Amino acid sequence: MTPRRVLLLLLTSLLFLAGAGQAQAAGYRYWSFWDRAGDHWTYATQGPSTTRPADGDVQGFRFAVSEDSGDATRPRGAADFASICARTPAKEGSKRVALVLDFGTAADAPSGERPPAARTACARVAPDATAADALAAVARPLRYDSNALLCAIAGYPRTGCGEQISESGGDGRDSGPSVGLIAGVAVVAALGGAAAWQARRRRHA
Repeated sequence: MTPRRVLLLLLTSLLFLAGAGQAQAAGYRYWSFWDRAGDHWTYATQGPSTTRPADGDVQGFRFAVSEDSGDATRPRGAADFASICARTPAKEGSKRVALVLDFGTAADAPSGERPPAARTACARVAPDATAADALAAVARPLRYDSNALLCAIAGYPRTGCGEQISESGGDGRDSGPSVGLIAGVAVVAALGGAAAWQARRRRHA
């Protein structure tokens, strides 16, 4: 094997291994916001602080690890307005909004925390209230970050807000090269050294 081919092999292998290391990022842990359209959920195009649901609307919140809106996990369980708001009669000068709150699974929970059971709630709020207002009426305490991103519903989770998560489940923001990447680089270096030694041996033969 010529030195040039050795170099190309090294570069190709390192690029492959670097890509494998970057692929560890699995997504972000956050509360997603959903609109109920007929019998299915659609990812909301606005945030809860700007969405103004009408009387009789159903909206959902789901805590999970997702890559993006196309990959986001939908709220689970029944989502029927008549059932959720059966015990909350209509009242003049207000509106009712049915909310589905899905706190996710143990696999998506931050370290040391356990997700509460999913639940539904019927919020009676002012006619011009937003989805955030409806949520605040039935699921305090809420927590937001400095950019008004919803971080916690009913106090869950206690910490964190939209952090990046690796495939291993850890916080990916501060992670260094994976053990596999480091080992792979070592193997590639060893192979390159062996190939170079063989090339020198042929020249002196």
